[in-house]
Amino acid sequence: MPTFTGSIDQELAQYSDLFMLIAALIYTGAFLMFALDIARSSVTIRRLEADLAAEQEAERAERSAQVRATASAGAGSSAAGSAGAGGFDAEGSGEAPGAVEASAEDLVDDEMTYTGIARPLANVAVALTILAALAHGFAVGARATAAGRVPWGNMYEFLTTGALVVAAVYLVSLLRKDLRFLGTFAVGLVVVMMTAATIGFPTPLGHLQPSLQSPWIVIHVSVAVFSMGLFTLTFAMSVLQLIQHRREAKRAAGMLSDTGGWQFMRMVPSAMALENRAYRINTIGFVTWTLTLIFGAIWAEEAWGRYWGWDTKEVWTFVVWVVYAGYLHARATRGWTGSRSAWLSIIGFACVIFNFTVVNTLFAGLHSYAGLPE
Repeated sequence: MPTFTGSIDQELAQYSDLFMLIAALIYTGAFLMFALDIARSSVTIRRLEADLAAEQEAERAERSAQVRATASAGAGSSAAGSAGAGGFDAEGSGEAPGAVEASAEDLVDDEMTYTGIARPLANVAVALTILAALAHGFAVGARATAAGRVPWGNMYEFLTTGALVVAAVYLVSLLRKDLRFLGTFAVGLVVVMMTAATIGFPTPLGHLQPSLQSPWIVIHVSVAVFSMGLFTLTFAMSVLQLIQHRREAKRAAGMLSDTGGWQFMRMVPSAMALENRAYRINTIGFVTWTLTLIFGAIWAEEAWGRYWGWDTKEVWTFVVWVVYAGYLHARATRGWTGSRSAWLSIIGFACVIFNFTVVNTLFAGLHSYAGLPE
């Protein structure tokens, strides 16, 4: 593969590598902040509950003292006084635990709006993610400028660009809904992709293979990467949905007291809210993945003279489409809700990852674009 020797191109490529490393380090810091937010939030929730329980106990004691003072002053008959005190005790013993429980469950509603708790570490993590995305965007742009083409001609470029899209999709989603609870998953995957690109697929700047030198690469690959960004979010939501569903089932059966590791799940929306949000995003992702298939077929006809040839990459792209089509059909018409729909979404994402990693690197075919030495 010929490489570029121009001083400007080489300098841009070096800046790209430098800012890619800087972005990876900042993403790592954001990931750690999101993880610390989970730990600190669990402690904060326990403290809030303890404070609320103490306030309610003090309020009950004060009201009990007022009732006893009224009774001892002879206001009303002793029987009425006893009835009043007994009525209050029943009311107090019935309401206080319920009030504590409500406060624990009302930290987030199904619209993903939070109340009653501040999350400064999560805000720092979001700010770091934005800073990392800016550095990351510069690195990808510098690589593209130096190469004089789109920056996804091999696995290194695909992973780094894909990581940028995942981060961008997550940050844009934050503008609509408070998805800070997904930060550990989304940013964690970005860190994994950046690490894999740097360590596993380092590729020098070079020209595109002849079959990739087409305007369709911009359309086909960009839509595919955008779809992967959407599927990443729904994967994280589906995993949390399974955890939340199990927690809710245990709470309904009276088998669970929210302590220890379960505390953070009080800051995660209900399993149904997660499922509904994942379903909506997967619907968009399915449409864009369908376009990926269509654009890929058109490009294949231009490059190889046929729309479909059962190449390994083509087969697995179709497998991903079938899995998500089955997910949407099963949930919309067959009533596959709850854990079954979550597992279908997770299986679909596993197929996406297999398609973009194992198929690209281990299977021989017309789509062998990993950029690794033979």
